[in-house]
Amino acid sequence: MNKNRLETITDGVLAIVITIIVLELHVPETADWAGFRESIPLLLAYAFTFLHVGIYWNNHHNLIHSVKKIDGNVLWANLVLLFWLSLFPFVIRWVDEAGFTPMPVAAFGGVLWFAGLSYMLLVRALVRCEGPDSTVAKAVGRDRKGWFSFLTYTAAIPLAFLRPEFAIVLYVIVALVWLVPDRRFERTA
Repeated sequence: MNKNRLETITDGVLAIVITIIVLELHVPETADWAGFRESIPLLLAYAFTFLHVGIYWNNHHNLIHSVKKIDGNVLWANLVLLFWLSLFPFVIRWVDEAGFTPMPVAAFGGVLWFAGLSYMLLVRALVRCEGPDSTVAKAVGRDRKGWFSFLTYTAAIPLAFLRPEFAIVLYVIVALVWLVPDRRFERTA
């Protein structure tokens, strides 16, 4: 199968997700510095969500660029990833309405957890499709970054119920790990 349609649908869905995230931003209720200052936490949350979508888009691009072919399993794995990424606007809206309280912060972590798991399953589907000696298999290796992210999210979700701010710090740490594009694919190309 040709991978171009997979790239096109992924780019389209992520563009829509980013658009929805931006459309969810609300202007301050007052036209002064105090009104803007009240919006800063939510503005940071939106920027953080936008960053996550960008990280997935960038790394997905590198991942798909490294493969020559795809199959039906890859298509389904990619669709599952897109589903979880499409929930970012939902959870960020919940944070907007409920604040940085335990349940919305944990739900945000849950979406991150499932998106991370879905990305890992997409990688496995690509390795199965192309084989253990493929570029993607060599680039990913034991996937330490993926497992670190997955385990950190696993710890952060229950932590959100005790100390939401600590869970957010863990989410930020994972984002920082992935902020630099995944160079593993460039080294094996």
